[in-house]
Amino acid sequence: MKVTCFNCNNTTTLEVLFEVESFACPHCVYTYKNARGEGLKYFNKSKPYYYEYQFKVGSKANFDGIEYQVTGLLIKSSNGYEWTEYILESKKGEYLYLSESNGHWILLNQIDFDKKVGNHPKTVEYQDIIYDRYNYCYPTLVAAQGFFDFDIYSKFEIIEYINPPLMLSFEKLGKEQTCFYGKHISRSAIKKAFNTTDIDKKTGIGQVQPFLFNIRNLGLICASVAMIILLSHWYMNLGRTEQNVLNTEIIFDQYINRDYTTPAFTLQGSSAPMSIRVHADVDNSWANVQLALINEITGEETYANKDIEYYHGYTDGENWTEGTATNEFNICGVAAGKYHLAITPMKAYFDSKNQKLQITATWAKPSYRNVYMTFIFMIVFVIGMYYLNQNFENKRWEE
Repeated sequence: MKVTCFNCNNTTTLEVLFEVESFACPHCVYTYKNARGEGLKYFNKSKPYYYEYQFKVGSKANFDGIEYQVTGLLIKSSNGYEWTEYILESKKGEYLYLSESNGHWILLNQIDFDKKVGNHPKTVEYQDIIYDRYNYCYPTLVAAQGFFDFDIYSKFEIIEYINPPLMLSFEKLGKEQTCFYGKHISRSAIKKAFNTTDIDKKTGIGQVQPFLFNIRNLGLICASVAMIILLSHWYMNLGRTEQNVLNTEIIFDQYINRDYTTPAFTLQGSSAPMSIRVHADVDNSWANVQLALINEITGEETYANKDIEYYHGYTDGENWTEGTATNEFNICGVAAGKYHLAITPMKAYFDSKNQKLQITATWAKPSYRNVYMTFIFMIVFVIGMYYLNQNFENKRWEE
């Protein structure tokens, strides 16, 4: 269709598949109506409006492999809240509708909806989903551009219901009701559809902007992961018991400047700590043990060092003691594999009474500590996300 504005003398040409009832010149502020079927006649002069990020009439967009063009756009406002509505038409006469406010986008399709909502019920149901009433108003037309198959000055009532990221938007004119089914669409998807990067920045919380996570799905996923972890841990350690890998006495004088090396041993199952217990007959003296756990397959070595000290005496009328002849320590997170231990015992050179070092090493039963810590983390994370989501929703409804 080709229309020349008699105010600015600019001609707007666009192929549309509908009968034009209203035309708003994209080059100035004049609007025209098809009065009584006599063709487009001048109707009104709207206030000047600065179009900054809005797509122009005739802009092309691709959604789901179908090319559309913008045939018209409307700027509306209500109670200080302003938004832009776009009407898009394909070459086959299919229609899409876009709504944008503060950089948040909603893509809508017209649907059949039999239930009347003129009495503004608090909730409506569509396809087994409950939608909450968000807003209803008679918006004011601020500005317009393009071709329309309806009177853009008609006093429509808008009634909106949301269940983010979905919405139902009703336009009511007298007894006639039109329903649109909408869904939040990301800025990146809009950029891709219109092949542009020049769109408005996002501020605030969108009308149907989804939270970072779906809390119900997040809870189900975490519960499922927790069950898998628990069952896996149980299965990997089925029938496993505490495994003693060393229980011996080492004579100090036989291992001066050399290591005591154990026979190889095999550990099977999930990771668990290896507990080392050492004892020496120290008496106002000290001993020391250096230990290396060596993986015979990978060559990886894990070292530990422990002092054994015991002192006692009588000072200022009181007996005192310090230290102990027995010490215990752990090598944490020992995984399954084939290992041996290299042990270097030492003692004080003047201690002739202390002749031997008693040492035991036990690979513990599988620990559920990491499992429980993972559970606690997931529970705290889900609870944290729940309260963040509540705060997010409160801000949405405040806006």
